[in-house]
Amino acid sequence: MPADLELFDNATFSQSLNGQEQPWTVFRQALEHARLVLDQRFLDGHDINELVAARTAVIDQLLEQAWQHYHLEGHGTAVALIAVGGYGRGELHPHSDIDLLILLQDEPAAPLADVISQFVTFLWDLGLEIGHSVRTLAQCREEAAADLSVITNLLESRLVRGDQTLFKQLIDAIGPLHMWSSRDFFLGKCDEQKNRHERHNDTEYNLEPDVKSSPGGLRDLQTIMWIARRRFGMQTLASLEAPGFLTGGEYQLLARSRAFLWRVRYALHMLAGRSEDRLLLEYQAKVAELFGFDSDDAKSNIEGFMQQYYRTVMGISELGDLIRQVFEEQIVRDSSHQPPQVINERFRIRDGYLEHIHPYVFSKTPSAILEVFVLMAQHPELKGVRSETIRLLRDHRHLIDDNFRQDPRNTGLFVELFSCAEGVHMNLRRMNRYGILGRYLPEFGRIVGQMQHDLFHIYTVDAHSLNLVKHLRKLRHPDFAEKFALAGAIIARLPRPEVLYMTGLYHDIAKGRGGDHSELGAEDAHAFAVRHQLPAEDRRLMVWLVRNHLIMSITAQRKDLSDPDEIHAFATQVGDQMRLDYLYVLTVADINATNPKLWNSWRAQLLRQLYSETRRALRRGLANPLEREELIETRQAAALSLLCSDGACNTAVQAIWSHLGDDYFLRHSAGDIAWHTAAMLEHGDSEEPLVLVRESNQRGFAGGTQIFTYAPNRQDFFAATTAALAQLNLSVHEARITTSSSQFTIDSYIVLEADGDRIGDDPERIHTIQQHLSDTLRHPERYPDVIQRHIPRQLKHFTFAPVVNIHNDAQRPFTVVEVTAPDRPGLLARIGKVFMDFSLSLVNAKIITQGERIEDVFFITDSNGQPLSDPELCQQLQEALISQLSPGQTP
Repeated sequence: MPADLELFDNATFSQSLNGQEQPWTVFRQALEHARLVLDQRFLDGHDINELVAARTAVIDQLLEQAWQHYHLEGHGTAVALIAVGGYGRGELHPHSDIDLLILLQDEPAAPLADVISQFVTFLWDLGLEIGHSVRTLAQCREEAAADLSVITNLLESRLVRGDQTLFKQLIDAIGPLHMWSSRDFFLGKCDEQKNRHERHNDTEYNLEPDVKSSPGGLRDLQTIMWIARRRFGMQTLASLEAPGFLTGGEYQLLARSRAFLWRVRYALHMLAGRSEDRLLLEYQAKVAELFGFDSDDAKSNIEGFMQQYYRTVMGISELGDLIRQVFEEQIVRDSSHQPPQVINERFRIRDGYLEHIHPYVFSKTPSAILEVFVLMAQHPELKGVRSETIRLLRDHRHLIDDNFRQDPRNTGLFVELFSCAEGVHMNLRRMNRYGILGRYLPEFGRIVGQMQHDLFHIYTVDAHSLNLVKHLRKLRHPDFAEKFALAGAIIARLPRPEVLYMTGLYHDIAKGRGGDHSELGAEDAHAFAVRHQLPAEDRRLMVWLVRNHLIMSITAQRKDLSDPDEIHAFATQVGDQMRLDYLYVLTVADINATNPKLWNSWRAQLLRQLYSETRRALRRGLANPLEREELIETRQAAALSLLCSDGACNTAVQAIWSHLGDDYFLRHSAGDIAWHTAAMLEHGDSEEPLVLVRESNQRGFAGGTQIFTYAPNRQDFFAATTAALAQLNLSVHEARITTSSSQFTIDSYIVLEADGDRIGDDPERIHTIQQHLSDTLRHPERYPDVIQRHIPRQLKHFTFAPVVNIHNDAQRPFTVVEVTAPDRPGLLARIGKVFMDFSLSLVNAKIITQGERIEDVFFITDSNGQPLSDPELCQQLQEALISQLSPGQTP
């Protein structure tokens, strides 16, 4: 490229360097000047291809100057300075590594080795991120033959300065005739890419994607070029525009996509002031603004930009699949000369791949577009679709119009896919990747790449929906029987699981439109069911499930499941056992498909408990609900039987129970009641606090860890306990507080480790918890200060004003406090302190963390055990909670 004198004037630089005692000053000034010029050109919208090439040219010239300055030639052995890796490709961003190979004919003598060391140190002192190696030709040959990453790096070698003959010897030595045949290299790079994709959850749609390494990122493009260079000698992306490889349109799409990712990467390096390839939350708003998303709605700007990013990398993945398959057909696949297996007049199987028979298959029979995916599901032994068939599919996507969508042949094929024994999720995903699914279902097309800017949803809406179908399918397999035993048993007996899969595809279809996405989605689901001629019963079930897909999760996490009235209300909403079965399985899959970190033993237990109690209510009959008194009597009888079998005295048990209210027996299982009672009997009249820890076994389902405390009542116990649990790095998921008429407090907390794991049977950990809580409850007036742990990086970027709603329960004598606020360490302890300051008693609490936010519900009374009746007091409480929970507020 011609000299860019504004960027770097080599002659002027040489003059400045002459006689300079501190040459690094001149080099640094040149580097800083080039950075400023290139950054301004980036902001001015210059072609990104020119910018990365220009930075490479500047580095080339500076390295040549440094090479001359240190007189690295003429030491008795041939030596060459070679650019490798990204620098060798000529793709340098503001803070890209400068990958160098100093190649020697023979081992260097001491003087040359010393000069090389000075040269490399000088480059580091300039602030360049140097990745360097010093090797002889023989060493390069040996290491390249043994290591795929080394041969890959050397493939992109480019001579910067030094011995041309030595450089040519290197290129010859690493050729495919001597090492890494085209086949071995291709297979190795495919395995490498597969492993890399798995490290990034095998999806293009991560919340904070890596522009370089995530699926569909720059590394995928580089992998294509490495294979093309190794097998076909192609040196540039443009060289792939050739018969049998890429069409002109496909090349243009890849070139535009690479330019987009280069611009994103350049922006990240510029904003971070360092090498940063992750689109972290803290950069997304600024990058979005640089790309023209600059409205007053920052959240909308981020989501709009990220949708553009996701759609770009999806396009790269789609074309990448096509190109890799072309490579496989030409490099790996052995010609078996076996005749193809004809499936029908349109398709056949050749070498394990589905192939069209004639080039007019889609133009003459448009329904064959959907037939491809049904055949792939019906033939799970197939490795994939042949590259030419994929290309033909892409070229005929325009045939999918309203007439296509209304054609009974096509609607029948699409419904048939959901009934296949295998491959449902895989082929829905394949349809999405090939751009078919969003064309056939335009409402689905609107959510492709649609980001939800929060920590709760870590995938885009389309990726989440397809992931949900994947989880539903996984529930059928024995490998998941232990983790999802109940869901697996239920889905195995569902009469029409295909309705569940279709519901999974549609449950979030209306996200991003405004309004209630469940109601809007139910309308779309109804239209889908009518168009696809689903039986009336299936249509009603699918619409009901989409409309109500959130109610089981909300009820399990926000309602008091010990209250028979709450169970009856939920059972009435569900209506029958079949709906309950479908809804439970859908809810389990939905939570797991939203964010793997959301599913923990306590959420699992809550859902199982709600399912079990609702099934019992449905069997009993909605017209014959279980009365509270009957439930209390049943639990007391069961608990007493357990206690008496262990030798407890009936009179002593009844004496303790006489001091406990009805709510205690409603909120605890018979097993927990027996456990608590036995502990209290053994503890006697001691006023020392009692702390017990064991795995929760609510209604026979393993869940979180239960911490039971028993001590003389103090108003500051909840604040003290939650602060102590926070110091122990435990997350509280439920709190049940009971004060006996003998003025002892009987508290039960369900906790998990901060990372969501159960405490388990670790005796040392259990002892630490018991000791710390006992010390705290012995002197609650000294309760620990609200902890000041570091707020996790991601949480810092989701701040919003807390919302506090206070109202009295219509059925029971409690005041309900609903809190929505940004999550942060020690938050529950802050709330407990506010309750203590207002002399309020906590009766029950449901603790819910949804990504970056908490949605907690507290049931409280005043110091006399009555609900709050003073509106002014409620307003003061609301203001105090908002003040304490607002971002940036210190305790």
